[in-house]
Amino acid sequence: MPNFAYVVKDAKGARVEGVIKADTLDMAVDKLAKEGSTIISVKAASEGAFKGKLSLFDKLMFTFYKWRTGVSLRTLVFFTRQLSTMFSAGLTIEKAITDLEKEEKNKRFSRVLRKISDDIRKGYSLSEAMQQHPGVFNPLYVALVTAGEVSGTLHTVLDELAEYLEKIEDTRRKVVSAMAYPIFILVFLAFVTWALFYYIIPMFAEVYSDFGAELPGPTLAAIAISNFIVNNVFGTILIVIAIVIGVFLIYLTDRGRYVIDGLKLKIPVIGRVLSNSIMSKFARTFSILMAAGVPIMDTMELTENVVQNAVVEGGIRKARVLVKEGYGVANAFRRTGLFPPTLLQMIATGEETGDMDKLLGKAAEFYEKLVDSVIDRLTSLIEPLLIVIMAAIVGSIIVVIYLPIFDLGDAISQGYN
Repeated sequence: MPNFAYVVKDAKGARVEGVIKADTLDMAVDKLAKEGSTIISVKAASEGAFKGKLSLFDKLMFTFYKWRTGVSLRTLVFFTRQLSTMFSAGLTIEKAITDLEKEEKNKRFSRVLRKISDDIRKGYSLSEAMQQHPGVFNPLYVALVTAGEVSGTLHTVLDELAEYLEKIEDTRRKVVSAMAYPIFILVFLAFVTWALFYYIIPMFAEVYSDFGAELPGPTLAAIAISNFIVNNVFGTILIVIAIVIGVFLIYLTDRGRYVIDGLKLKIPVIGRVLSNSIMSKFARTFSILMAAGVPIMDTMELTENVVQNAVVEGGIRKARVLVKEGYGVANAFRRTGLFPPTLLQMIATGEETGDMDKLLGKAAEFYEKLVDSVIDRLTSLIEPLLIVIMAAIVGSIIVVIYLPIFDLGDAISQGYN
């Protein structure tokens, strides 16, 4: 069930802000009205909009809701591009949405489009109809559509939004592709290590037991671990599952997410790929919002909600506070200590010339090229590096297993004495 952020006046006339759960925007409004509140505004809440106001369970439910209702970025790109083309060709938004709903093969997204079409017929604007589906259309998407409606340039905004989503998807795909091979090697390494402890070490342990020899400490430790794994197969699986679930739940907490996201940025080489991709996304998001005429404070808030890294989100949040206090945008970001000099210079120049949207667009292209460059280097370095790591780990285990054999003569003599 989605969450809606509201601003109301209570019976005493006091302003109250909060978050309410409801299936749709209409139901959220009805709930608040029944409480006797005077409604000022109600809108779909982004995850970042109510951080700190929800319990861990609520965050878990919101994550599940996004997973259950969301669609792939590629599907959203295709829809946005088609909607822009059809609207530019003279079709009404309602007609375009209805036609797209009939052609949509994704049943989940088709239901969303049908509901949007129905809401538009009831008198909702496109942005208001989309706002009721936060699992599909995030606040950034809705804000840009709203800006297009207000300025009368919806077809242009939709075209720019489609291009924006395409570039974000392209960068995301490159990063995921770069991470796929290391993850595969690590999974393979885990499987080989498990096979050594489950099959190979017990065989050697049985041989050493027949000799009755005193074994070195490292070998005894390896045999103890092997015995635990062999005798507790289901227990080991449960421990692994518990660790995965534990890390996931920790990541849902503000502090846990901040620590994990910070560690990801410090991983050699991979951290640079992630950092550059985040800066690219930051610059491109800032650029498209500024170009659409979204106010600077709203632009910063929306950008904070899409960078998907708690450390950078915290930096943007701090910069927003500083801008509110009267600092310039570039100076505010500089004081966070998180943003690279090249990006800060682009922002500063944009402030002076009034072309911040164009310069940040150039900055996004610069960081996208950096992502490509680092990924190329990563691809050439990661294979030999991972092979060395795998050889070192597996080799160490094998050496530990064979330690008694290096002194096999003594072991045999001890066994027969």
